[in-house]
Amino acid sequence: MEETKQKYYFNIESGEVLDTPAEPEGHLFTLIATGEEIKDLREYLEANYKADWATYGNSHLHPFKDPDREHAEYDVSMKGIYAMIYRLGDAEAKNHVRSMGILTEEELHS
Repeated sequence: MEETKQKYYFNIESGEVLDTPAEPEGHLFTLIATGEEIKDLREYLEANYKADWATYGNSHLHPFKDPDREHAEYDVSMKGIYAMIYRLGDAEAKNHVRSMGILTEEELHS
């Protein structure tokens, strides 16, 4: 049996995924997703959080290393999050992600 999709509200800045809209403190995306898809999004968010802390730590412990390499994991996780927003989002979310220009056509539709 296929899981039913429902509406969620995602604040990209705080990483919160809510069942009901709240006063946005940042940009709020409307997503139409199954519970499993939201679980996948939360896994991306966890990976992004870890990559963000690793980048922060490396920049302080090893300040002269290659910054592009140090940020690669974070960049990959952010692109994954925005790809999911595009895939699960309403028309406004899709338009916003497309207008950012950070994802190729292939990444938008994978």
